[in-house]
Amino acid sequence: MLRWHRPLLFLSATMAVLTPVFLVLVFVDGRTLDGLPIWIKPMKFAISFALYSFTWAWLLSLRHRAGRVSWWMGTALVVAAFAEVALIVFQAARGRHSHFNEATSLDGSIWIAMGVTIGVLMLANLVAAVFVIVDRQADRVSTWAVRLGLVISTLGVASGGLMVTGVPGQTWAEDFAGAHSVGVADGGPGLPVVGWSTIGGDLRVPHFVGMHALQLLPLFALLLAALSVRFAVLRREEVRLRLVLIAGGVYGYLFLLVLWQALRGQSLVHPDAVTLALLGVAAVIAFGAAAAALSPRRQPAS
Repeated sequence: MLRWHRPLLFLSATMAVLTPVFLVLVFVDGRTLDGLPIWIKPMKFAISFALYSFTWAWLLSLRHRAGRVSWWMGTALVVAAFAEVALIVFQAARGRHSHFNEATSLDGSIWIAMGVTIGVLMLANLVAAVFVIVDRQADRVSTWAVRLGLVISTLGVASGGLMVTGVPGQTWAEDFAGAHSVGVADGGPGLPVVGWSTIGGDLRVPHFVGMHALQLLPLFALLLAALSVRFAVLRREEVRLRLVLIAGGVYGYLFLLVLWQALRGQSLVHPDAVTLALLGVAAVIAFGAAAAALSPRRQPAS
């Protein structure tokens, strides 16, 4: 870890320390906003940035071109993330919405500043991702796990922009310049902790699912490597590569499915028959492809 991006490690450690602080405030401060404790949102962002920045600190230690440029992109991520969390905490302390809020001149100025930090995060993420994607890593398995994770993660980060573009079926509250929900107004019934709508579509779902491909796909590759000690079939790099490609394809499919579900104004927890059918198709294809990848290969007759 001595070669990892130190500012990103510092950000990750800071967010990890702040998470239990916000958790305590959830129970100490009885105020709520949109039916959730006021400090839930800072806690969620702290957890997310802790994972996100730790992963990027590792990714930027991998072999890639333009190391100096990517180092500055990582530093830009750190500055933007600290600024965004600081603004979210400030608004939480005031009992105000942080995102989309233009109710007062101060709220509007804070939202503009957050828009700048979000833009910096998206741009730095994209530039750094391109530099890491184009290079091969230690082996083909890790190379493709990183590439697929970065592509899906970048799409997940970008999907957050839909919250401010005004997609069909979206209702913006007065004095607000965006919304999370589709088909219903923000602030209705939601899932515990995350607050995702249980009665309509919620664009935070694909944003979350896509963004965290950055952690899950490389972790899947590491899991396969660990299991190869016990299972002989996984000792073949070709088999592990196929499984990673299948996992990446399925994960990308699920991201698109929950994005489509949200855009149709459908809650994650109340899928219709079409969504369930498409999910079933994905499951059948994934299990079939995985079984084929793990099946013994017959040697051609001499």
